[in-house]
Amino acid sequence: MFAEMRTGSNFLEANLNALAGVTCHGEVFNPVFIGKKDQTELFGITLADREEDPLRLLRRLRERSSGLPGFRYFHDHDPRVFDLVMDDPRCAKIVLTRNPIESYVSLKIAQATGQWKLTNPKNLKQAKARFDPAEFAGHLDEVQQFQIRLLHALQARGQTAFYIDYDDIPDLAVLNGLAAFLGIDSRLEKVDASLTVQNPEPLGEKVTNLAAMEQTLARLDRFNLSRTPNFEPRRNAAIPGYVAASAAPLLFQPVKGAPVQPLVDWLATFGGVERDFTHKTLRQWKRAHPGHRSFTVLRHPLDRAHRAFWELEQGAMAQEQRNVLSRVHGVHLPKPGQPYTDPKDRHAAFLAFLRFLKRNLAGQTGFKTDAGWATQTAILQGFAQFQQPDLVLREDTLPQGLAFLAAETGLPAPEVTLPRDACDDALDTIRDGELEEAARDAYQKDYQSFGFFPKR
Repeated sequence: MFAEMRTGSNFLEANLNALAGVTCHGEVFNPVFIGKKDQTELFGITLADREEDPLRLLRRLRERSSGLPGFRYFHDHDPRVFDLVMDDPRCAKIVLTRNPIESYVSLKIAQATGQWKLTNPKNLKQAKARFDPAEFAGHLDEVQQFQIRLLHALQARGQTAFYIDYDDIPDLAVLNGLAAFLGIDSRLEKVDASLTVQNPEPLGEKVTNLAAMEQTLARLDRFNLSRTPNFEPRRNAAIPGYVAASAAPLLFQPVKGAPVQPLVDWLATFGGVERDFTHKTLRQWKRAHPGHRSFTVLRHPLDRAHRAFWELEQGAMAQEQRNVLSRVHGVHLPKPGQPYTDPKDRHAAFLAFLRFLKRNLAGQTGFKTDAGWATQTAILQGFAQFQQPDLVLREDTLPQGLAFLAAETGLPAPEVTLPRDACDDALDTIRDGELEEAARDAYQKDYQSFGFFPKR
């Protein structure tokens, strides 16, 4: 059973255990106990044994339990167990959910009273919760991220789960539907009544600062309207393109379309460079250079998109694809070696290219998303599959960034030269607000992630 604290998991467990042939053993993989509070051993497996090998306890559950065994698993339980159960298609999955604000307030009350479940109403301890906006935001994020991870794991393995909400637990028909899902013959004649609802009052009566809670909840984007859909293909770590200094603990992770050769030349001043890495040789370099620092350099999205456009202008694409760009997307490129003679033609073609990029990054064209125009956000996410760069520098402030990097590693800071070329001059002749707006439209994620703003 996948659940969280204060979602009704004790109540659901009690009803599962009321089914003949089903035994739920509680929080078997809770970090501080096995099954239930203060219990440190189950079926001869101790906490130390479980820590050494959780799979051993899973096997023991199957071997020693009568009928169908199970347990409750929360997002902060032993992470090794998640894949073990997800990879087993014979293991039935139950996903118990509850309105996050209800579970948060219930958790705060339980923490205040020390009462985590109630069997006798006479023993009820009452308290009110104080709503903490930042704490609730963290609670909500943890719940949502685990649910996303769980859903993806089920989808990737072609499995399904029995989803049940807190409010559905008292529904006898739903509980017997769960029994059918588990493949057992027994059914419940009534809902288990051994546990009592602890805080049945309306939500507004359970908190001391209702106005603050209402204000916070009103700001929540319940339907995720602010999310920017991302259909851009994921990128790999591109390790063969990394460049390292031979005699200094510096590693450069280049972004195609941003400055590269000037950084390679800068690294070469430290005794030359090493490149063409594999995972193995890069690890070897890192072991040989303790205290190493990795870095990357970003370029303004408009400048970088124009660099990709310039390369197309110079002939860096098969003629068939150039024809499609022209006929379908309105990107009228000159013949290679014959540059635009009128800046207005160049402006129109580049503007059409920026609009093509917006569609391409959204997965709406038949063109592969080239690394030279992919979002820098996606490229850095690809880097993170192996390692994130220690420093993310900007082209506009590169001398200061490299000086800081050198100082961190106790090295001198040689000057870096960023020479201008014909591509830079060509962009300066056509740069205007319309192109800036089109670049922002195409590269929303980069502008939001890295704080880019129009150049003056």
